[in-house]
Amino acid sequence: MTLLIYDEIFLEHDTGYGHPENAKRVEGTVGHLKRCNLWEQLKVVKPRPASLAEIALVHPQAYINMIKQCADGGGDWLDSDTAVSTASYAAAIHAAGSPLTAIDFIMRGDAKNAFCLIRPPGHHATPARGMGFCLFNNAAIAAKYLQSQYQLKKILIVDWDVHHGNGTQAAFYQDPTVLYFSIHRYPFYPGTGRKEEDGQDKGKGFNINVPLPADTLPGKYLELFRDVMGHAVKQFDPEFIIISAGFDAYKNDPVGGLNLEIEDFRTLTEVVMASAECHANGRMVSCLEGGYHLLHLPLCIEAHLKALIAFD
Repeated sequence: MTLLIYDEIFLEHDTGYGHPENAKRVEGTVGHLKRCNLWEQLKVVKPRPASLAEIALVHPQAYINMIKQCADGGGDWLDSDTAVSTASYAAAIHAAGSPLTAIDFIMRGDAKNAFCLIRPPGHHATPARGMGFCLFNNAAIAAKYLQSQYQLKKILIVDWDVHHGNGTQAAFYQDPTVLYFSIHRYPFYPGTGRKEEDGQDKGKGFNINVPLPADTLPGKYLELFRDVMGHAVKQFDPEFIIISAGFDAYKNDPVGGLNLEIEDFRTLTEVVMASAECHANGRMVSCLEGGYHLLHLPLCIEAHLKALIAFD
């Protein structure tokens, strides 16, 4: 079965009144999945926390300590967007541990794919700095874990969040073993993600950005996604695929907005899963990033999950 990695600890990460990245995002999604009978079609698994050594595959120990001390001290703000509350460190290490939990199931052959319904999100967290609602980079840690624990040589990270994943790019900018592919609105937060940002040194050519203007129509978006990602995957031939699954490219999202319809997220998932079937024995883990329309985020996630189940 398709795995759903989830724990109520993610509800305890408190970002404060009026913050778009709040517990209602995942709480509402859980309720919707139960009402539409998808919950019972999934194998729901609680994540283990990522160990300090696993988080340190991406983040320096001093940064990890700072986040823990901040939470233990009652919380604070890393910047104007990024809150740390007393429960945030515990939530963040479980968020980072969620794809690791899924990877262990998949690599044992007990599941083929998984969706991690987690918060805080991760793709803006650079190795030494949390920002953009993100504390630890969940997808980047998962890629490093696949390499260190299972000796996989080539990992693909697909990022369709409306915002560019500057943290993931920074983690692998000189690394030819992880192909990072991001399709995003540009110019937009966080200011990175130009097409010319294509890697450095041995990593040259292994960072692919597809920046899109805000008025891009869904048909053009999907065409570019298929063409550019398809060519990149064929050339790279990954052994495992990780999706940074942001749903804020949805047309009515209050934070992002890039004109996608709800069903377009099923199409995006089908494209990635077809590549996973061809190149990675179907092995794929998806991690929730953005998506802030409280009524429609659960519908976007439902579309994503239906595609994962169909490929299971």
